[in-house]
Amino acid sequence: MKRELSITILLVAAISQAWGQLASSHAPTAAAPQPSTTAAPQLAGRPVARVNGAVLTDRDLVREEYTIFPYARQHNGGIPKGMEADIRAGAMKMIEFEELAYQEAKRRNLTTTPAQLQRAEAEFRKQFASPQEYQDLLNTEFKGSKAQLRAKIERSLLIEQILKLEVEDRSYVSVVQAKAFYDQNPNRFKVPESYAVQTISIMPPSTAPAEQLKQARKKAEDALRQAKLTKNYDEFGLLAEKISEDDFRVMMGDHKAVDRDKLPPQVLQAVQTMQPGEVSALVDIGNNSFTILRLNAHTPAGKRTFDEVKDSVRAYLKQQKAEELRSSLDKRLRRNAKVEEL
Repeated sequence: MKRELSITILLVAAISQAWGQLASSHAPTAAAPQPSTTAAPQLAGRPVARVNGAVLTDRDLVREEYTIFPYARQHNGGIPKGMEADIRAGAMKMIEFEELAYQEAKRRNLTTTPAQLQRAEAEFRKQFASPQEYQDLLNTEFKGSKAQLRAKIERSLLIEQILKLEVEDRSYVSVVQAKAFYDQNPNRFKVPESYAVQTISIMPPSTAPAEQLKQARKKAEDALRQAKLTKNYDEFGLLAEKISEDDFRVMMGDHKAVDRDKLPPQVLQAVQTMQPGEVSALVDIGNNSFTILRLNAHTPAGKRTFDEVKDSVRAYLKQQKAEELRSSLDKRLRRNAKVEEL
């Protein structure tokens, strides 16, 4: 299972997210038990793998599963059955990789400073809603021992160091590299013609009697009169929130940019004759329903410039490179390791 690589994944804040979920699992949740999920396992510290003799337990595995699938608490602490096998396999590979990375850090004699450890521990404690929740975690996971907790945090920081050296520092992408990718993949940066619109719609039930349809038409005409009086995006949007009957009313009627090919023919015909900032006449959208359009922007078909996409291209290439480096590191660490899944 692919997982976005980030140094912060293995920093204390990331690990504490899973710990915090487990620590607060006694708290009531809004979601009722779902029959389509596998119930949360009882964690007894049962060995699930050995990595060069180091034992990994079901606690380690479930923490990682909760990191991969943070919505587990909404499923009564369990994972949907259709996803369980993939998530467990991904979590197992990740905890094995983390242990291998930790062992590599120790082999290289990497260390953490007291200041780094203190900062990381402070960040970890911020993840908890109350001192009692923190203490519950300490008692459950570390038998009340702050020394054991610090050792776990130090382990996370050492893993972070290995990833920084082997992945983060080596996944830099220059502007020149990004430009080469841009030039070699022109189709990725083409943009279709689009229209950014807001709508106010009056939509009576399709089975409404004639008198109700007549009232709906009158309501649409009154809405048009009010819409024509609006002077900007916000005024039109507030009116949409107040009187519109389509689903976009909760977003100030804003549909953002919609590709030309995805617009209904009646709407496309209307917006093609409009200028940005203009409000349309009533547009009949069928089924005795009407909409009023405000055109916010028209973007002709074209190609995004390199300056427009430079940062996103570099981020994309960096992520791709980081995933390749992480996979290569994983293979290298496993090459001479003894990894047993129990």
